Amino acid sequence: MRTTVTLESDTEQIVRQRMTERRVSFKQALNDLVREGRASGEGLRQFKTTTRPMGRAKVDLDKALRLASELEDSERAKRRESAS
Repeated sequence: MRTTVTLESDTEQIVRQRMTERRVSFKQALNDLVREGRASGEGLRQFKTTTRPMGRAKVDLDKALRLASELEDSERAKRRESAS
């Protein structure tokens, strides 16, 4: 696949260094570095979300969209009244 990639100067330098070290093309050096980076998993941490109980819902969540719409409508009405 052919694509255009814009590299920042520091990453371009890394690719060019690899080209010199291994005597490979820019394309090969870039592909190798991407594969190595993906395989190493450096900097990747498992993400975990902490959950907490929020208590019982105070409104019927089955009708949450209707409630949101009603609240939005009443807020618009208040703005129109204050603008008048």
